[in-house]
Amino acid sequence: MDTDLMQVLYLSEIYKLLGDKTRLTIMALLQVQSFCVRDLVEILQTSQPSVSQHLAKLKTHGLVKEKRKGPWVFYSLNTECSPAIRQILEHLPDMSPVVKDKKATAAHSLG
Repeated sequence: MDTDLMQVLYLSEIYKLLGDKTRLTIMALLQVQSFCVRDLVEILQTSQPSVSQHLAKLKTHGLVKEKRKGPWVFYSLNTECSPAIRQILEHLPDMSPVVKDKKATAAHSLG
C-alpha cells in the first residue's frame, strides 16, 4: 500500500477517534497531569464504564499509556505520539483551571 494512502488512513482513524468530545477532553486533561479512572469520572461527570471504554480506545491507538501504582492505574499521554497528534494537542484548551478546581473541591470536602 502506498505510504501516502497509509498516512491518510491513519489520520482518518485518529480524527475519528478524537472527534468524540469526551475523548478529546480526556486528552486535554492528560496534558495537565496523569489521572486514574475515578478522577476522570468525577471531572467528566460520567460513568466509570464510559471513561474506561474511552481510555481503552485511546490506549489501543497509542495515544495514552497506563502505569499501575498499587491498586490504581494512572493514565497519561503517550509523549512519543506522532507529530500530527502533537499538533492537535497544541490546539486544545488549557484544562489546568478544571484540575485546580477539582483539587480544591476535594480538599474542601476532606476538611
